[in-house]
Amino acid sequence: MVAAIGWGALAASSLVIGAAVGLARPWPQKLVGLVLGFGAGALISAVSFELVQEGVREARGLPVAIGLAVGALTYFFAAGRVASMGGGGALALGAFLDGIPEQMVLGIGLASGEPVSAGLLAAIFVSNLPEAIGGATDMKRQMHSDKRVMLNWLWIAGFCAFATVVGYGIADIASNELRAGINGFAAGALIVMLVDSMIPEATEQAGRTTGLVTTFGFAVAAGLSFGT
Repeated sequence: MVAAIGWGALAASSLVIGAAVGLARPWPQKLVGLVLGFGAGALISAVSFELVQEGVREARGLPVAIGLAVGALTYFFAAGRVASMGGGGALALGAFLDGIPEQMVLGIGLASGEPVSAGLLAAIFVSNLPEAIGGATDMKRQMHSDKRVMLNWLWIAGFCAFATVVGYGIADIASNELRAGINGFAAGALIVMLVDSMIPEATEQAGRTTGLVTTFGFAVAAGLSFGT
């Protein structure tokens, strides 16, 4: 349990670090777009190799497909609710909905005696940092308060870290199918978030260069996944 708390806090800390960096100084619009593009590439890699591929390896395709559908619908309707309330936290919502299942999987693996997935940790870090930088920058424009923005990201990071402990606690009853479904849920939420907000915002702010940095982000995250 101590290991789950420690690894969970470490993985979630990237959200707080990214938010702090985003709030530390005004970021030029194009730079924010490039950061978001890099993060989008890292998230595409995480969806491909750390979530869908691992889920299929655990329990073949059906549980992953079900999880994908549920995760996609959950993000779609939750994002619509946020938008109707005048919120600007689409990236924060995405970080929440993919961070919790990702870190549950991390906790389940720890309780099962598996070595910590360095690839999963790297994917979480590489994708969370730009996601939090862009999200915090976006939220600051809406809230006009660094303190309120940071509190939001602290809450998100706290829930994500706690999810690792929850995963550790339910490991004995978590079947391969459940683990695959959790992976699919995170992947589904991420895909909708990427297409709905992250990639369009990156392209709007950084222009054609976005495609290049997205590819670089994918390459870095994929290299970390396969190199560990």
